[in-house]
Amino acid sequence: MTDENAILADILDRGAAETEPEALLGAVIDSGVFVPVDGNGSAVFIGADGSGPTIPGHVSEHCVRQRLPQVAGAVLCDVLRLLDMGRQTRIDTLTVFSSSGWATVPLALLSHALEQRGMRTQGEQSIRLTWSTHPLAVSLRDALRDRLSEFPGIQTVWIAHARWMDTGTEQLMLHIASAQGSPADLQHRLMSTLFTENITLGGDDPSIGVRVLDPVTEADTIRKLETLGLDTVRADHVSGRIEVVSREYDDPQAAAAARDAFQGPASAPRPRRWWRRS
Repeated sequence: MTDENAILADILDRGAAETEPEALLGAVIDSGVFVPVDGNGSAVFIGADGSGPTIPGHVSEHCVRQRLPQVAGAVLCDVLRLLDMGRQTRIDTLTVFSSSGWATVPLALLSHALEQRGMRTQGEQSIRLTWSTHPLAVSLRDALRDRLSEFPGIQTVWIAHARWMDTGTEQLMLHIASAQGSPADLQHRLMSTLFTENITLGGDDPSIGVRVLDPVTEADTIRKLETLGLDTVRADHVSGRIEVVSREYDDPQAAAAARDAFQGPASAPRPRRWWRRS
């Protein structure tokens, strides 16, 4: 990390946050941001665009002094510290500032970009995946049902409660099977659409990880996922058919009773299917 996040400053100063989202997320992950602190060394949070508190990240200490001269100082925070700060405070956005520009970034997208780089993925053998009835998992399933037809390169999405066995960390995990030759940013565009237009994250919601699977080279992983009884959304982009697989359709009362538990049993009978044509 350096005294200034020059790449992030350039993106914000040019007003290119909306047209270069991948570069913006990469700049935050690679070089971090400066967060203002008070005299006790505690982070100072601000309101942005009338949408409630946000974590204010600046491209440099100079930028902090320029925009918030009343604070005591600033600390350089890497991406893991920013995500941890969001979990502890239940703040779900980071707002990044340069001398002449700014942009708001959902922490869920930052976490997703981090997962895509593999920085927190420890390997399939160290994770336990089970069916989730958490309201966010159900919202993701329903949003994918409604939007997957707009992303022809994505074939199947599995939604799971994930527990990392080496750390005990728990989160929701999406496994996405995409067609060979699909655009590299297709999954990012899907997640961005879901969290911009379909889903609003709450302060108590779990983090979301994403792993993209190649249907040829990772066929064994896909076969394993199919045996776990996870909520699954499939798209046949030729026919326009969207298929949803969920245990909830077999036993709605049991699913409703378990929904707040954020986990489900490890195995279950073959689930019923729901589908529609777009």
